[in-house]
Amino acid sequence: MKKVNLIITILFLLTSSVVFGQQELSAYLKTGAENNPGLQARFKEYMAALEVAPQVKALPDPQLAFAYFIEPVETRMGPQEFKFSLSQMFPWFGTLKAKENIAVQNAKAKYEVFLDTKSKLFSDISANYYNIYFNKKAIAITNQNLEILSVFKKLAAIKVEAGLVSAVDGYRIEMEIGDLRNQLALLTDKQEALEFSFNKLLNTDLSNEVDTPDVLWEDDIRFAKEALLDSVRSNNHKLLGIALQQESLKYRKILANKQGKPNFNLGFEYTIVGKGDNNLAGKDAFVFPKVGITIPLYRSKYKAMINEVVLLETAKEMDKANTQNMLESIFENSWKDYKDGHRRIALYISQLELANKSLNLLETDYATGNKNFEEILRMERKVLKYNLELEKARADKQAAIAFINYLMGK
Repeated sequence: MKKVNLIITILFLLTSSVVFGQQELSAYLKTGAENNPGLQARFKEYMAALEVAPQVKALPDPQLAFAYFIEPVETRMGPQEFKFSLSQMFPWFGTLKAKENIAVQNAKAKYEVFLDTKSKLFSDISANYYNIYFNKKAIAITNQNLEILSVFKKLAAIKVEAGLVSAVDGYRIEMEIGDLRNQLALLTDKQEALEFSFNKLLNTDLSNEVDTPDVLWEDDIRFAKEALLDSVRSNNHKLLGIALQQESLKYRKILANKQGKPNFNLGFEYTIVGKGDNNLAGKDAFVFPKVGITIPLYRSKYKAMINEVVLLETAKEMDKANTQNMLESIFENSWKDYKDGHRRIALYISQLELANKSLNLLETDYATGNKNFEEILRMERKVLKYNLELEKARADKQAAIAFINYLMGK
């Protein structure tokens, strides 16, 4: 297990340090790479696939036989009592190499499955991390709004006692506070569920609190859309795995042709001769060589094997085209999410600035005697909304980048 963890950690360091430069998230990705049981399972399957090649490239086991004559066979040299025979089967030239090549390509395909699982795990960890970040920020923002409403509540109470405003203002604040407290309770419960799922994904202690930054970084994609799409077509691990399966089928076709050729059997027999009446007895008879050949007469079987591979090659080509179409569609949606997140960040920064300015003016008006308290609450809701939307846009944008990196096999 330690060896597996070491190899996966090295792979992580080679492939993820450029993509994820943020220390908080990188530490969790490293933990997930070391501990996630699904990733460990895929790596074990790859290691198991590596053990197939030494099996298939070896010659068949030699056959050793022993025969004992219940009724000794009399010969001129004496009675034959028992004999030994040893034989070895040799497949047609290149058969074992074709089997080895098939096993190697299948092992490489398993490795691509492992890499795809690793990339998907990193994307899932990142997406969960961004959700946790947003939920934490939502809790903090809601608490800040509750504090602001508490100040308004005290101010309204003073104005009600002075007869400057109606008691309705106080009731409105109470209702607003009640709604926010209910929302806060929901967010708190959601935080527990998110952190539970996150720690399960990392396969770590469920009580661990997830550390997130005060403000989420804003990484951007440095390449054009077409360059990213080309990278998906060239580097996606699902497509690379299918390409390796296609290589395996080429060797399967070669193997099917080889299996339609004769196999050779070489061996020898050694017979023990007992004592006879002619005083020449006791001389063992050594016979060498013994040669055999298998004749592949039933050609329909071998033709069917070749046709099977041809059909599988066609199916695999269609599978590759279908997978590429699916990945391109998914990429388009992820690119849309990335651009949308980028736009929303700029929008809500601007909207939040205007909403805060408006709220400050409304607060001043209310404190000086104007009775526009309903407008204050409406603007307070907008400030809350824009704060939440801004953090959601930041999380969505980074999640889209993480998924695009997954599609590119990073």
